[in-house]
Amino acid sequence: MTIVGRGGDVVGGSVEPGFEPVREVFQDVVAQQNGTGAAVAIWHDGRWAADLWGGWADSRRTRPWQRDSIVMPYSVTKAFTATAALVLVDRGILDLDDPVQRHWPELRAPATVRQLLSHQVGLVALSEPAPPDLLLDWNALCDRLAREEPLWPSGTAIGESALFYGHLVGELVRRVDGRTLGAVLRDEVCRPAGLDFHIGLDEEAEARAVDLTGVASLVASLDDGDRPTLLRQALLNPPGALDEATVNSPAFRRAEVPAVNGHGTARAVAGLYAALLAGHVISPSLRDEAATAQAHGIDRVMGGPERAWGLGFGVDDEGFGMGGIGGSVGWACTRDHYAFAFVTGTMGDHDRADALETAFRDVLGLPPL
Repeated sequence: MTIVGRGGDVVGGSVEPGFEPVREVFQDVVAQQNGTGAAVAIWHDGRWAADLWGGWADSRRTRPWQRDSIVMPYSVTKAFTATAALVLVDRGILDLDDPVQRHWPELRAPATVRQLLSHQVGLVALSEPAPPDLLLDWNALCDRLAREEPLWPSGTAIGESALFYGHLVGELVRRVDGRTLGAVLRDEVCRPAGLDFHIGLDEEAEARAVDLTGVASLVASLDDGDRPTLLRQALLNPPGALDEATVNSPAFRRAEVPAVNGHGTARAVAGLYAALLAGHVISPSLRDEAATAQAHGIDRVMGGPERAWGLGFGVDDEGFGMGGIGGSVGWACTRDHYAFAFVTGTMGDHDRADALETAFRDVLGLPPL
């Protein structure tokens, strides 16, 4: 293990010989974090090429980021949520082409499980303003979603359900399994695979949680003229998910909001993709289906350019994964066979993750992103 820097610039962890450029780029990233810190992990060729963390874990900058610090990576959580559902598909408890209404008859939107997992269901925004407490009330929010008229017929368009994907998938999981999404994820995915990632924190995990900082900048970014107006509706109603006091509160951390509020280490995020690449967690055939485009086009919530959705993952010719607002990302590169994750407490863009992945690729002689 190498430790460099002092105070909030401390970088802990290790890199394999030859991958020192990744550590150098990460040191620069940590030095420029103006709030809390960050972590990066890269799995390649059966080993951890990099597993690094650094900076502060709390907004007052009194508690250093540790090896076991966990942070909320926003929509990176959606890949874990989808994987929990895919475990049930793999076991024959769910069928991808089942109507969701077979298991959740109150749901007004007709859709298949496949369409639900691949963001083809138009339940992306509530039609009426909702109070902040609705976000943390599982039953009330699921009841509300069940009554909503979708914004488009399922299967005719794509649009990321930014806040509600976890409730839609999670309620389906609960109806067929009896456990909450967080419990299925813990019991069937994270614990067997040794992944330190959680939806709905217990007291022990909450004590390790990193504060998110700079969250107000995310709200300001929604006013970018290139973004669809639907994005504001999708992220800000009910309010709370882009409010710093809310996301750092014990109530939010303990609740299950499985579209966004998972908490984990970078190694856990990369570890999920490493396990999937190795044929673990779900069968290789289902993994390949999940990593294949189920629908593509201009995302009505996120906007252009054209994108493709697999079964809970964004997919392209190089691999599959999920990014989160604020800069975190988890990715499996199937073409070059590695898993990459960057998680951050300071909200910003994805340039930091891109620089780290590019440094790793340069070592291997791979073309830049």
